[in-house]
Amino acid sequence: MILKQLFKQLLNIRMFHVPPAERNKEPILKVLQKYIPQGFKGRALEIASGAGVHVAYFAQFYPNITWQPTEYDQKTLGSISAYIAHTGVKNVHPPLHVDITIPPEDLKIDTISPGNVDIIDNINMIHISPWTTAIGLFRTAKYFLRPAGYLFLYGPFAIQGKITPDSNVQFDSSLRARDSQWGLRDIDDVKKLAEENGLKFLEMIDMPANNKTVIFQKNS
Repeated sequence: MILKQLFKQLLNIRMFHVPPAERNKEPILKVLQKYIPQGFKGRALEIASGAGVHVAYFAQFYPNITWQPTEYDQKTLGSISAYIAHTGVKNVHPPLHVDITIPPEDLKIDTISPGNVDIIDNINMIHISPWTTAIGLFRTAKYFLRPAGYLFLYGPFAIQGKITPDSNVQFDSSLRARDSQWGLRDIDDVKKLAEENGLKFLEMIDMPANNKTVIFQKNS
């Protein structure tokens, strides 16, 4: 009993607590459920898993999907592993360090193969990183997704050059002040990037806190 308590305390220390992720994991799951039946069997790749909140949560509701979390920031890999252990899910591979800006054929992800991934999800990445990460994301989707596979993209966006509401305008300004290559991306630019990589836009869903989930599907 004492060892079990110590193990639990150790996991809690390693798990990075991210309140926004805790708040948005359920709304994002509801979007996934709109497209992916709960009993669906397949493979999912999460790009930029962050602390690991989302992949551990989604895996509980999709036990027949094998999930591969990835992250560029190596400091969070331990947190992802801790969330996996804390939830007890058995359908999540250990997290991998991945730089999404390198060519997808050079990515060392042994758990998946070109054209055999059913789902890619990417949450809160492309506005807090250079545009090259968005380019890499869609190239990776083109390379790994099976025909008719889905890409779920979550975050705040500009719409036809306009950012609303004021809180998002301020957020965009704060990001660009931190790094000139960061900032909210215009959905038209993202759609163009998708089209260039053989993905079609399906819909954009309003989410809490002035975010969106954008769904793309690889052409058959």
